[in-house]
Amino acid sequence: MRQISSSATVFYKRVFPAIWFGFIGLIFFGSLVGALKDGSGFGSSLFPLGMAAFGFIIMKIFVWDLVDEVWDDGDSLVVRNNGREARVDLLNIININHSIFTNPPRVSLTLRAPCEFGRIVKFSPPKRFFRFSEHPVVAELVQRIDQKRQIAQQSPTPDATRK
Repeated sequence: MRQISSSATVFYKRVFPAIWFGFIGLIFFGSLVGALKDGSGFGSSLFPLGMAAFGFIIMKIFVWDLVDEVWDDGDSLVVRNNGREARVDLLNIININHSIFTNPPRVSLTLRAPCEFGRIVKFSPPKRFFRFSEHPVVAELVQRIDQKRQIAQQSPTPDATRK
């Protein structure tokens, strides 16, 4: 099996949010202590709260919906998230979307039949230097899915061979 998702996904989903909210928490409590010490208002405490809300919304949209790992296993993909695992057959993938202007970059697989993680599986592909084109992993996956569909359409169904 070959990993087709980024190994930095754990950092994006778990480490960076802990650093972000920890830093904002320090700023918030520092502003509270300063407001109590000076006797000034709590207006300076609103900015860290706004940053925390903004960070939460951005991470919910762009980071927390990514699965931890996606592995290529020939005719299927093995998807892992939070200790759970699902196998997705390539023929079950209807569409592949790749966004190049987000950080981290994202690949969305739309499935014909939902797996354990839902009908849309999102992951981040491995990092690369030049990001403004289709990712090679995505291009290869699209080509393999198309080939598998063509083979499936050409082969006779088991019911047709019995007649």
